[in-house]
Amino acid sequence: MAKREPVRKRSAGKTTSRVTSRSAATEGFWDRPVLMNLVSDVLIAFGIATLAWAAVNGLQHMPFKPLREVVVVSDIERVSRAQIEHAARTAVSGNLLGVNIENARATFEKLPWVRRAEVRRRWPDSLELTLEEHVAVARWSRAGASDSQDERLVNAKGELFVANSSASLPLLSGPEGSSAVMLDRFRAFDASLEKIKRKPVAVTLTAREAWQVRLDDGVMLDLGRDQPRLPLAERLERFNAYYAAAREKTRAQVAAVDMRYPNGFVLRLGAPASPDRKSKES
Repeated sequence: MAKREPVRKRSAGKTTSRVTSRSAATEGFWDRPVLMNLVSDVLIAFGIATLAWAAVNGLQHMPFKPLREVVVVSDIERVSRAQIEHAARTAVSGNLLGVNIENARATFEKLPWVRRAEVRRRWPDSLELTLEEHVAVARWSRAGASDSQDERLVNAKGELFVANSSASLPLLSGPEGSSAVMLDRFRAFDASLEKIKRKPVAVTLTAREAWQVRLDDGVMLDLGRDQPRLPLAERLERFNAYYAAAREKTRAQVAAVDMRYPNGFVLRLGAPASPDRKSKES
């Protein structure tokens, strides 16, 4: 007679638990609309980015005509056509979409007398070039350097640049990085000295921050350091007010005027710098 295995009863609680677990596993991705929308958005964004990249890449490699010309749309005086053509041959190649705009801009800004350059594409085969030229207002000499070591010019904004000029310009000489401050001082000196019909042709700022001004008649003004109790503007006003009378009394040539005193000045007699020497310095 066969042996019967005992029948094991499953509790109602365990059966319910397994049914619930299978139901949760069945629900998943397709029953979660928020998750489905998120995934679809990601796929759409990826597809758009891929199509955009493919379109740009395809346009860059399409057989467009090569660049035909560079059109200068600004008025230029110092930069020659030959310089622009040489820079264009160096930095501009390919078609309108393939040209490196930043590289072209940097190349044009390396030209003498060019302060800033802007390059734009112009359909279908040209580049539009806008140049801002430096406006030279003075020559620059770094304090302690000879003319051959440091030949630079100062533009109207007080910036230094390298270029050749035969114009008669005043000379600024001072520590590196002081060109903008010195240009402001030069303009103030020029405005003050205009009252007595004199002009500064050279301004020097020493390492000790003392100021010297060479006038167009060769006389050197030693103004000293700018101090709150004795500002440079006050010393120049004193010079303007009394220098002519003091020189008339001496009836001699004056080489320099020491303005470092609080209530007067000292005349140093002698021959002032010759005009030839001044023109070389300026």
